[in-house]
Amino acid sequence: MPLELYLDLFSQPCRSVYIFAKKNNIPFDFKQISLLEGEQYGEDFGKINMMRKAPAIRDGDFTLAESIAILIYMVEKFHTPDHWYPSDLQKRARVNEYLSWQHTGVRIHGSKIFWLKLLIPKALGTEVPKEKMDSALEDLDGSLKLIEEKFLQDRPFIAGEQISLADLVAIVEIMQPVGAGVDVFAGRPKLSAWRDRVKAEIGKELFEEAHERILGAQEMVKALDASKLQVFKPRILKLFL
Repeated sequence: MPLELYLDLFSQPCRSVYIFAKKNNIPFDFKQISLLEGEQYGEDFGKINMMRKAPAIRDGDFTLAESIAILIYMVEKFHTPDHWYPSDLQKRARVNEYLSWQHTGVRIHGSKIFWLKLLIPKALGTEVPKEKMDSALEDLDGSLKLIEEKFLQDRPFIAGEQISLADLVAIVEIMQPVGAGVDVFAGRPKLSAWRDRVKAEIGKELFEEAHERILGAQEMVKALDASKLQVFKPRILKLFL
């Protein structure tokens, strides 16, 4: 029986799980949910993940949440190529180092840009003050510098010569503000070259398929019913105020 993957490709962690499963020919049933529509709060999804977040998986009677846990579960269950999560102690440590840092180190800043540029103006009917946007962009810039100078340095990929889970998790996060119209790669030749290597390793077609929805976000948000964002009001006010 194939895995059931509960995903919304609007979400960065969902994209990492989707790309990894497809790239490694892991059989799965794609159970698409819409986070913006609030489908994660439905009774059926609650049986899969009581934390009401995506991604989530079901493997027979076993369910699992959290993208990093899901990725490692797939690595170990399906014995994927070693480079994704290296058996070499120090290479694996490099992967773990990035995976431990990224959630608060870059995800929070890329997601914030996406909300400030697209979702908050839609929900509140007003643009975010320039100083708030500038501060968020400065925070993101600091994270991108760390990816270049600390995590990549002079290596082709984060763990060395081959792509790993660290690169996969990094690229989906960095593409999120791109979906909001912020070209984070402009003026960053090292980051741009790394993106091109990651894209080539994933495969252009799969990379573009996984990111199609987020790269169409600006048009999608224009057509979105703003009332559907009210479920996120506490988060919106926290970011806006």
